[in-house]
Amino acid sequence: MRLAVTGTHGSGKTTLIDDFADAHRDYDREQEPYWALAQQGVVFADGVSLPDLEEQLEASVGMILARAGDPRVIFDRCPLDLIAYLEVVAEGEGIDWSPTGKLLGRIERALAALDLVVFLPLSQPDEIATAIEFPRLRANVDQRLKSILRDDALGLLADGPRLIELHGSRDARLRKLSAAIGEPADKKAGSAPAMDR
Repeated sequence: MRLAVTGTHGSGKTTLIDDFADAHRDYDREQEPYWALAQQGVVFADGVSLPDLEEQLEASVGMILARAGDPRVIFDRCPLDLIAYLEVVAEGEGIDWSPTGKLLGRIERALAALDLVVFLPLSQPDEIATAIEFPRLRANVDQRLKSILRDDALGLLADGPRLIELHGSRDARLRKLSAAIGEPADKKAGSAPAMDR
């Protein structure tokens, strides 16, 4: 299956992906678009900017489409994450943001290439005790993603991938994800806490 783990920053995406990759060693993993671009030498602005987020959205789409024929891969983020960030940041700047027709078509193709989107909403109380960058942005993106994913607010999921929402402990999330793909984990994941970007 081609999986993507989605959620605002500090929701546990990278921790879940690390655990999944340890337990399912036949899966390749694709890193978050931000880090993939940084490794290519892309320099981002300090803070959060619409051009940087648009570049990450394009990268996310490209990464998924490039692996559309691969049977076992897990992605850190998907286009829906970046759309949520773009909409929230644009709203904060007093403007509307929406993808162009060409980009929208590529987003739809990328989502259609995924088999499963795994959503990690923020929990109450917050399970990450350390301070997270941009806490208001984090909360607002979480709310926007809930609307996008639970209500299909963008109309992109009707013919797209299956969606699951995971809650619970680190081990419980891994068990639920392994069950969702119909493959038991090869080993028990560790329980040390880790912080997602």
